[in-house]
Amino acid sequence: MEKKQKSIDDILPHDLIHRILLRVPAKHLARLRCVSKLWYSLISDPQFAELHFHHSPAATNATIFIDHINRTVAYFVYLEALFSDDIDTSPIKVVPPPFKKKKPPTDFEFLGSCRGFVLLHRDPHFLVVWNPLTGYSKRISYSRIASRCVYKDIRLPCKFYLYGFGYDASQDDYVIVVAWQDKDYHYHLDYLSLRTNSWINLDAAFSKPSGVFDINSCGLFLNGAIHWLPHSPKTFRDAILIFDLKERTFSRISGPEQPVKSAFSYSNLALLGGCLALYYRNDVSHNTHIWVMKEYKVHSSWTLYEIPCNVYQLFCLSSNGDIIVRGYDEVEVGYFIYNVRGDLLTHFKDLYYPFRITDPVYTESLLPFPSDIKDKDKKKMKKKRKENNTLHGRWIYSRNEEPNTGKFPDVTVLVFLLSTLIIMITDYIEIIAPTASNST
Repeated sequence: MEKKQKSIDDILPHDLIHRILLRVPAKHLARLRCVSKLWYSLISDPQFAELHFHHSPAATNATIFIDHINRTVAYFVYLEALFSDDIDTSPIKVVPPPFKKKKPPTDFEFLGSCRGFVLLHRDPHFLVVWNPLTGYSKRISYSRIASRCVYKDIRLPCKFYLYGFGYDASQDDYVIVVAWQDKDYHYHLDYLSLRTNSWINLDAAFSKPSGVFDINSCGLFLNGAIHWLPHSPKTFRDAILIFDLKERTFSRISGPEQPVKSAFSYSNLALLGGCLALYYRNDVSHNTHIWVMKEYKVHSSWTLYEIPCNVYQLFCLSSNGDIIVRGYDEVEVGYFIYNVRGDLLTHFKDLYYPFRITDPVYTESLLPFPSDIKDKDKKKMKKKRKENNTLHGRWIYSRNEEPNTGKFPDVTVLVFLLSTLIIMITDYIEIIAPTASNST
């Protein structure tokens, strides 16, 4: 009698498989769901997605922009891959936006991102929340605001006082915040819950802040709050405006040491290694000053780094803790990577696309989108019908998932997985070996 061939699930402990998958980049996990029932179950678990997003050492950061000639195409630039020696890894990915192919929008743009979801605008008055990795998208209209606004040609991001995109963990809800002026020039604050598809008026929490805010900034989401910085503040004292998504209240924090006004121009916020960062060009030294708040809301923790480059945008830290930016120096324009001492490590020529001041930075994730109650009820009914129509013992896949028909993930994924497996097995043996020897 022929023996049944054992699978990897029979050989390795399930907790070891779980730990291995946590080390795999999110873009590979999407394909690895087809390996087996166990892997599909593990990778599709919302708790696994949450754990992977927060703790995986394989986080993938990309910046996003639109082809302004062919506006049905978006480009994802994987920032660390730009400087990689791996010829099999492409740093640029062409992605079709989440719109119907029959009627693609004539005009859309990226506004910001949060936890693997991207916020887009499309004419005339629609917002789209999209996870490029899972393919999920949701469209929201803000025409009720546009019809009451002082400007006739109102559209995001132009002619809104403030706007932001974030996540309220207390409600498991993604939210969009918009501050605007009505036809009587009164200021309003509206808060959209994407879980319930409802707009909430928060005028009582809002009074017009001083300063002019940059229309290109969607606000920076960090620690359950959205942060904004005036375009050119007169002082950094109490300059950073914060909106707490749980409490639905505004507050302020001060920026770092104030430079001489004539010595700096155009300041902006960024997220650097999970910390709030403020950066600007110093017109005296011609360097870019990057201030990082090492401890959130602790003013004394602002730490200065300088790089010899005029930065358009501060993107992120690499896996080695180096700083990735887009800007120009005396010779080149493009993407640069510096160490924290300000030494240039390498440069990647600028991509041949129209000039852009800022592009949203997106971190890939498999996080599911919290649906409203009606969507949940529909899914339950749909799942029940699937179960009734599926033969006993047959594995059920989602509509976007292909069953395992013998087509395995590509070689790059398998090599990465194998190397990770070897490292993890070695670590696992080192952990269990002392325990086993002690028990004997």
